[in-house]
Amino acid sequence: MQALMQDKPLLISSLIDHAATFHPETEIVTKTVEGPMHRTNYRELRNRSKRVANALKTLGVDFQDRIGTLAWNTHRHYELYFGVSGSGAILHTVNPRLFPEQLTYIINHAEDRVLFFDISFADMVKQLAPQLETVEAFVAMTDRKHMPDIDLPNLYCYEELMDAASDDYDWPEFDERTASSLCYTSGTTGNPKGVLYGHRSTVLHSLAQVAPDGFGLSSRTTMMPIVPMFHANAWGAPYSAPMAGAKVVLPGPHMDGESIYELMKEEKVTSSIAVPTIWMMLFQYLDATPETSLEKLSLNDVGVGGSAPPIAMIERFRKSGIDMIQAWGMTETSPLGVVNKPLPKHDSLSDEDMARLKTKAGRGVWGVEIKTVNDDGERLPWDGKTPGHVYVRGPWIASGYYRQEGGSKLDSEGFFPTGDIGTIDPDGFLQLVDRSKDVIKSGGEWISSIELENAAASHPEVAEAAIIGIAHPKWQERPLLIAVLKDNATIGKDELMSFLEEHVAKWWLPDDILFVDELPHTATGKLLKTKLREEYGDFKPITAG
Repeated sequence: MQALMQDKPLLISSLIDHAATFHPETEIVTKTVEGPMHRTNYRELRNRSKRVANALKTLGVDFQDRIGTLAWNTHRHYELYFGVSGSGAILHTVNPRLFPEQLTYIINHAEDRVLFFDISFADMVKQLAPQLETVEAFVAMTDRKHMPDIDLPNLYCYEELMDAASDDYDWPEFDERTASSLCYTSGTTGNPKGVLYGHRSTVLHSLAQVAPDGFGLSSRTTMMPIVPMFHANAWGAPYSAPMAGAKVVLPGPHMDGESIYELMKEEKVTSSIAVPTIWMMLFQYLDATPETSLEKLSLNDVGVGGSAPPIAMIERFRKSGIDMIQAWGMTETSPLGVVNKPLPKHDSLSDEDMARLKTKAGRGVWGVEIKTVNDDGERLPWDGKTPGHVYVRGPWIASGYYRQEGGSKLDSEGFFPTGDIGTIDPDGFLQLVDRSKDVIKSGGEWISSIELENAAASHPEVAEAAIIGIAHPKWQERPLLIAVLKDNATIGKDELMSFLEEHVAKWWLPDDILFVDELPHTATGKLLKTKLREEYGDFKPITAG
C-alpha cells in the first residue's frame, strides 16, 4: 500500500522560495570585492536568482550544462547558487587557490560552458582562457564601472546581464536526483576528482545541518560562513541558512583577522564556520590589538573542520563563552559526516574532560552511517581504542567520482572509504587518528600525527605544528615534529620535548624537532604533508640509532 502523501521533489529552488516567502526581510550582507558593504534580503535574492536563470538562457545554457565560478563568498555568488541549480544547470565552484594547471584541468574536465569570475581573478582568467576548451562566455561579476580591462572573447558584465534579464521565471520541476552542483577534491596527488551533488542530497544535508545536533541554525541565527563557497559549497551553509531563515554575512575576499573581527562585531554574528587557520589568524589579531576581545562579539558558537583544532583553541573560545563545534567530513560527504555535540551524560564532565571530548571529530548525524574496518575489511568494535579505516554511507555521501574517475569506490556493503584512520567509542564519537597516508607505523604500532600535533600546538608559544614520519633503521618509522613558534617565543627544543612528555606516551615522542618560519598548506587550508615529506623525509634525527 502506498502512502497518501503528496509527491513533491526535493529541489534547491524550494530553499530560496521558502526563505523569500517566510523570511523576506532577513538580510544577506556582503563585504564586496570592490570594497563597499552590500545589503540585500531573501526576497531580493530570489528575484535576482531568477534573473540569473533568465540570463543563462540568453547565453544559450541548457539543462544540466556546467557553469563554472571563480568567486569569493559574495551576494552575487549566492545568486548563482540558486539561479544556476534552480534552473536545472549544474553549478561548478572552482577553487582559485589551485595551481593554473589544475584549474585548466578541472574546467576542461567539467566541460564548463560559461565561467563567472570575481574581478580579483581577472588576470588569472585571462591567462587560463586560451587553454579552456569548452568555455563559450566569460562573465565578470561586477558592474560596468569596475569591469576589468582584459581582452577576452565573449566577455560580459554581470550587472548588465542582470539588468537586461527579467525576474519573471518559474522554477522548473524535475527529478530530485538530478545533479545540482559539482566540486572537485583538492587532492595532494594526481588530478582532482569531481564530486557531483544532487538536489535531493543537498536538501537532506541541509535538514541535518539545521537540526540541534547538527549546527542548530534558526531564524535567530546570524551565520557568517568564512569557509569559501568554492570549498564543498561552504560546508552547505548557503543552503541550510535559507532553510532556517538565518541572516547571512559574507566576508568576500576579506579574511584577515581584523576584517573578520570587525565584520562579526558590526553585524552581530552569532555563528560562524572556518578552518583552524582562520581562527588562528583571528587570535593573532586579538593578541596584537589589546582593545579587542572575543567577549565584545555576539558569537555563541563557531564551527571548525578541515583539520583538527588544537585543544588550546577550543579552550580559548570556551573561556569567552563561545562553543567551538568540531565537525568532520570531506568533499565526498557534502561535507557533513559527524558533529561533536556532547550528550546529556557529559554535562557533569570537568572542563578538562569536556575539552578532551571536544577534540573528537563527533558523532554521526541522522543520515550518515559509519564504521571502522581492519586491513581485511572486517568491522572493528566501538571501544574507543581500536583504530581502523573509516567508511561512511548515506544519502549525501558520494557513490563515486564524476566521469567514473578512479573506478568503483564503494565496498560490498555500499560504504565509501574516507582514507581516514580512526576509532569509535561506545557513544558513537569518532576520533580521527590520522589520514591513512599520514599515520606513522613505528615498531608495528600506530602513532597518531593528529594527536601529536595537537599536543605540540597546546604549548602557549607554539603557533602551528606538523608531524611526519621519517625512516628509522629499527622501528621502520619515527615521528619528526616541525613547528612554527609564535612571535617573541623563547622555547627551545628541549623545553618543548619536556612539555610533550607530559601529554603523550613516551614512545610517541618525536625523534627530533625542527623550528621553521611557516608550514605549507593546501588550497583548502590543510597542512600539506606531501611537501613536508619531500623536504624532510630523508632527515636524520639526532636521537635515531
